Amino acid sequence: MGVKLALLSTAAINDALLAGARESKLVDVIGVASREHTRAETYARERGLERAYGSYEQLLDDADVELVYVALPNALHVEWAVKALQAGKHVLSEKPLSRAPAEVERAFDAAERAGCLLMEGFMYRHHPQTKRMLELVREGAVGELRLVRSQFSFTLDRPHDVRWSGELGGGSLLDLGCYCVNASRALAGEPDVVYAEQTLAPSGVDVRFAATMRFGGDVLGHFDCGFDLPRRVELEAVGSDGSVAIVPPFVEDEVRLELRRGESLTASETSIANRYGCELDNVARAIGGNEPPLLDRDDAVAQARTLDALLRSAETGLPASP
Repeated sequence: MGVKLALLSTAAINDALLAGARESKLVDVIGVASREHTRAETYARERGLERAYGSYEQLLDDADVELVYVALPNALHVEWAVKALQAGKHVLSEKPLSRAPAEVERAFDAAERAGCLLMEGFMYRHHPQTKRMLELVREGAVGELRLVRSQFSFTLDRPHDVRWSGELGGGSLLDLGCYCVNASRALAGEPDVVYAEQTLAPSGVDVRFAATMRFGGDVLGHFDCGFDLPRRVELEAVGSDGSVAIVPPFVEDEVRLELRRGESLTASETSIANRYGCELDNVARAIGGNEPPLLDRDDAVAQARTLDALLRSAETGLPASP
């Protein structure tokens, strides 16, 4: 029997995690919580889960649950992560944990007091091709890194989607651009300064967001994201001698890695791995003390600092430092 996990909410993203759990031999999903018991029962029955909780608190009171997956709207991630940690549960929180560094620190302080694991859920980081891309850049396969380019967009045409709500932490940066930020940081380190522009939706959240970031060693990064654009998902690291790209990054299990030297394609490798399954395996091994969590406190806090700086820059029209 693997680590016993329960889903805190019936969010659509749960289905992707459940597919990953079916690939993992280290995690077993045993239940789901909703604020309405009938909804939890229906969800559990349709997905073959043995337990349905009529409230989030009921889930946290179940002594059999070891790991909680928090997939609530962004603004609720820290609140319920902390409550789960205080109940003695390990926590995998959907990204972003928060745009506020102090809130991220508060959550990890709670994890340390409870002796529990907390990890921010950037599932794509666990895919073997993402790890290989980072290795190639660090090994100098593209020469001296000079530029990181990424984009993530799609058309969000559901007017009542929570991602349009400012109170619930919506907006394209926190939903999509956070992947671009995370990948840029993984490749280039922490930015020294950022400059961003945004276009706002009537609800006040950013419907479109673009930014430039300057990293140490004069590495530049730029990305854009949006809810009113066609589907575009790209990530490329460009060096003095070549470039490496993942096609597509972030959203698929079948991923191609392309390495170019000059104008020549020198390597094209495709691999298939369930991102969520790899993520859950890492969480389970980390809980068991068999390997470190891939994404730790330092990474989550630095991610929040960069997101906060980007939003401050977009709001003021001035460069900002994380």
